[in-house]
Amino acid sequence: MEIEAIQSAYARWAPVYDLAFGLATSSGRHRAVGRISRRGGRVLEVGVGTGLALPLYGPGVEVTGIDFSAEMLERARERVRTRRLGNVKALYHMDARHLAFADESFDSVAAMHVLSVVPEPERVLAEMVRVTRPGGEIVITSHFAAGRGLMARIEGLAARHADKLGWHADFSRTRILGAPGLSLAHERRLPPFGMMTLLVLRRD
Repeated sequence: MEIEAIQSAYARWAPVYDLAFGLATSSGRHRAVGRISRRGGRVLEVGVGTGLALPLYGPGVEVTGIDFSAEMLERARERVRTRRLGNVKALYHMDARHLAFADESFDSVAAMHVLSVVPEPERVLAEMVRVTRPGGEIVITSHFAAGRGLMARIEGLAARHADKLGWHADFSRTRILGAPGLSLAHERRLPPFGMMTLLVLRRD
C-alpha cells in the first residue's frame, strides 16, 4: 500500500472516522493510554489521527503526536483547542518512516491501529525503537490476521481492497514481534470479540 493511497483513504475517512471506528477501538485506546499515563514522562503518539486518545492521557505525561493525513490532523488540533488539552505539546504532519526526533527522545511511544495502515511497517517500528529511550515502552494496538478459518478468508478478501479501505486486514503479528531492540512485556486480546490485540514492547 503506497503512501498516496493512504492519504486518499484517510482524507475520505476523516469526517466519519470517530463514528465509524471510535467504539471498535475504544478498549485498546483506553488500555494503551492508561498504561502510558501510569508510567508518565514524554510520549510520542504515532498516527494520532483525529486525536481520539488525546483527552485520555493523564496530567503526568507530555504528549507529541504525528500523522500523515492533514485532514485527520486538523481534527486532532481542533480537539486539542476545544478540550484545552494542555499536556499535548505539539502535533506534526510527518511520515512515520522518517521521524524528525533525536534518538531516545521519548519514554513511551504509542501506535494505536497504525502499523497495519502504514507502508513499510518494519521501517516505522525501527524508527519508533530509535526514538524510545532504553527501558521505555512501545505500546501497540492492532487487529492481527487470524491465520486460519472463516475470519482468515474474510481478511484475505478485504486485503485485496487495502488501498480503498486504508489498512491491511491480513496484517501478521510476526511482522512486529522479534524486532531488533525489543522484548515482549505484555500481550492481551481485546474487545470486540478478541479481534484487537494490545502489545507492550520494552526497549532493551
